[in-house]
Amino acid sequence: MPYTVSSADLTARVAAILAAAGSSAEEAQTVAANLVLANLSGHDSHGVGMVPRYVDAVLEGGLKPNTAARVVLDTGTLLTLDGQRGYGQVVGVQAMALGIARAKAHGSCIMTLANAHHLGRIGHFAEMAVAQGLVSMHFVNVLSRPVVAPYGGGDGRFGTNPCCIGVPLAGSDPFVLDFATSRVAQGKMRVAHNEGKRAEPGTLIDEHGRPTTDPGVVVVPQSNGLFGALMAFGEHKGYGMAVACELLGGALTGSGTWHRPADNTRAVINGMLTILIDPARLGTQASFEQEAKAFVDWLRQSPAAPDSDGVRLAGEPEREARAARVQAGITIDDQTWAEIEQAAAKAGSA
Repeated sequence: MPYTVSSADLTARVAAILAAAGSSAEEAQTVAANLVLANLSGHDSHGVGMVPRYVDAVLEGGLKPNTAARVVLDTGTLLTLDGQRGYGQVVGVQAMALGIARAKAHGSCIMTLANAHHLGRIGHFAEMAVAQGLVSMHFVNVLSRPVVAPYGGGDGRFGTNPCCIGVPLAGSDPFVLDFATSRVAQGKMRVAHNEGKRAEPGTLIDEHGRPTTDPGVVVVPQSNGLFGALMAFGEHKGYGMAVACELLGGALTGSGTWHRPADNTRAVINGMLTILIDPARLGTQASFEQEAKAFVDWLRQSPAAPDSDGVRLAGEPEREARAARVQAGITIDDQTWAEIEQAAAKAGSA
């Protein structure tokens, strides 16, 4: 039977596990709250199901608890930061706080963050920016087992490499576009595998490069010890965006790109290029607010397509999911809950 738990109880349980794995009480609470927020937002792929991997990464030494982001360069409008393999939910927030402050002071900031452990849901960082009235753009690469095939290729060569754009909308909720450049997120395949579900056709190839709907091909080794791969969204277009995220999030930041055989280490290292813009300092604030509202209103006037709920904007599904799950609780499948309990035992949490 799936397990349903309140967000408060789930946060407390996860925080206890992370504290047992070596995090300070404050860090454990921060990471746990971020993971649970992902679940509340409807993105279980980036939620508490990551805890087993985090505990393994700590035990292997690839994730460093209680590690802060280090400032390598700060010219005001340019920030270069090193996450030093600290929890992404911690060093990512530290980096964004610095970048937001510089953008508010100077009108813009280009910020690079290298060597962060798994940053989680990138939309969280865009939400931080839009809350301060800033536009934000994020390009992220993933150094872990390569799980996405290049367009025209037959095996995994890079990660799910997310892209995120946040735009504040005066008088209304912000536009927050947050997507993996793979057709689906790797974590969603882990959840589907644990729940015994199939993937949509056109999402996956198996270890031989053949189409499949079995999410297990990217979750557990297949008969020959190899894995299958996710497909990029939009064929060559999504593939091109994934490469851009690797070059900008990995190469430009100094975090590194993937160009070696896969291994079995559990750490997930992210590099992130962030661009922050203060519309109030551009001299276009009034027209920006007016034109953005006019365009959004224009979109919403479109009649609903057949079998559709009508036009929606990026960010709306997450806000709706939060409202629903705060009331109903968060449901965790049996397999994921068992893996979390196993991680607790490894970490020494009762």
